[in-house]
Amino acid sequence: MSDDVEEMGPVDYLVVEFPGNRMTGKGLPLLVDLVDRGIIRVLDLLFIRKDEDGTVTVLELTDVGGEVDLSVFEGASSGLMGGDDLDEAGAAIEPGNSAALLVYENLWAAPLARELRRGGAQMVAGGRIPVQALLASLEAAESTPPGAGPAAA
Repeated sequence: MSDDVEEMGPVDYLVVEFPGNRMTGKGLPLLVDLVDRGIIRVLDLLFIRKDEDGTVTVLELTDVGGEVDLSVFEGASSGLMGGDDLDEAGAAIEPGNSAALLVYENLWAAPLARELRRGGAQMVAGGRIPVQALLASLEAAESTPPGAGPAAA
């Protein structure tokens, strides 16, 4: 297993909230396309529901609803997600909603990561800037008059 890990690309996760427990499947074909093209590999995919009283329940793929066919992801469970991850995801969503938890390997970055590791480097941190935060920063920058930014102080 450690040899396999040495060959892997960076691994990311997403928690996608579905208000009112309504999952339309809109993004599912795009996710399948990313897998089919070898851009990502789904390591884990599971769904949770948060009841109004705050109770978080793990859902089976068949329980998610008849609106979306998730059979392509049957068995996508590497065991990477534990109870703490479920608790954290449950805390991130509002009562009355559900969420998909996705853990995926960035296959496109695997060759780079592998060569960096072979050269003795380590990827020690990573992050993601939420689009909403990026848009807010750009909007703030556009509304700041020239010469009024931090460099002018």
